[in-house]
Amino acid sequence: MGAAGRDFHNFNTLFRDNDQYEVVAFTATQIPGIADRPYPPELSGELYPTGIPIRPEEELGALIDQYKVDDVVFSYSDVSYQYVMQRAALVASHGANFVLPAADDTTIKSSKPVISICAVRTGSGKSPTSRKIGKILQEKGRKVVLVRHPMPYGDLAKQIVQRFETVEDLEKHDTTIEEREEYGPIIRSGMVVYAGVDYEKILRQAETEADIIIWDGGNNDYSFYKSDLHIVIADPLRPGHELLYYPSEVNIRMADVVIINKVDSAKPGDVELVRRNIKATNPNAVIMKAKLRVIPDDGEQIRGKRVLAIEDGPTLTHGNMKFGAAIVAAKEFGASETIDPTPFAVGSIKETLQKYGHDDLLPAMGYDDLQVKELEETINAADCDLVLSATPANLSLILHVNKPIIHVAYELEEMGKPDLEEVLKDF
Repeated sequence: MGAAGRDFHNFNTLFRDNDQYEVVAFTATQIPGIADRPYPPELSGELYPTGIPIRPEEELGALIDQYKVDDVVFSYSDVSYQYVMQRAALVASHGANFVLPAADDTTIKSSKPVISICAVRTGSGKSPTSRKIGKILQEKGRKVVLVRHPMPYGDLAKQIVQRFETVEDLEKHDTTIEEREEYGPIIRSGMVVYAGVDYEKILRQAETEADIIIWDGGNNDYSFYKSDLHIVIADPLRPGHELLYYPSEVNIRMADVVIINKVDSAKPGDVELVRRNIKATNPNAVIMKAKLRVIPDDGEQIRGKRVLAIEDGPTLTHGNMKFGAAIVAAKEFGASETIDPTPFAVGSIKETLQKYGHDDLLPAMGYDDLQVKELEETINAADCDLVLSATPANLSLILHVNKPIIHVAYELEEMGKPDLEEVLKDF
């Protein structure tokens, strides 16, 4: 059971060349349009010469019955404990075992030091943390390569190993908006990014050009690689989620360092609740505090304007966040209004707004060409003075928009000691 990432990795590490098992199917959820394609023979190995079907998760019960399945392996992230156990109940009711693989069984050992950046929810602030750590290491003269958690939403056979060094590489690999959100800022910071499907092959290639490897996690998943330093980002805007979502608590328990981020935006009581939860769960972890500094292209253009706020898609959807850096920038720089995009939304964008209930911001959804076109149509129809885009993807290069776009970046800023310089010096 997966969402085009952890599921493929679990198959590759546990089952691909293991003749004690027969894998009959993958199921897919969370990400639109990733089912109804095969896991191709180029990846599935000699035991599966025609590949393995990928089906929608809605068919799970029927697949268990059809194939007389013994074991169902849960292999995706950023879901509540209740959600996980509801899937376990479905699986058990059809007579199969519900399996959660151990981290040690799916992590690959590197010949180079690995720093893993993970989180308790998507949208906690992993990417700016990875960028800051990369910058510190580069200033120390280290060659840093970043390996990003997978987002293989296209032709899997073409995405086995992907290397991104320039912005042109984003075009070469036909990346989605969601991929550009993650890879673009890292590339612009001077690091090489690897991603894809086969993370053993990715690691071995990355090792040839790296002194240190940064694992930049996705959602709240734990690392695919054995970590020499495990840093986890906690989010007090979603207090308690560190102990209520899977596999958030796995990350907290394995962490060497936990950064409580966004402390300037959260209520003090919520920051303290998160701190207590971390301390009770992993008393040996170093706890840091930080905030995200919002940096618009031109803050003065925002003042007094009616703006359409655009935020990172996954953070606002399955991440359950109600606002992000665009809303913060709109308030901080004096926008007169953040408009409701709902009346202007079309197609899947309209469906996303209805499902997740946002009325003052727009998730930057773009998993395929049609959805990108619908996002463009929605923005162009919106009645506003300008667009305030806090997705790390450069929408100006992707969409043809009929109004000005102000891009909003955000950088991690530690508050107090210890800070990342000290943590990395010790490391």
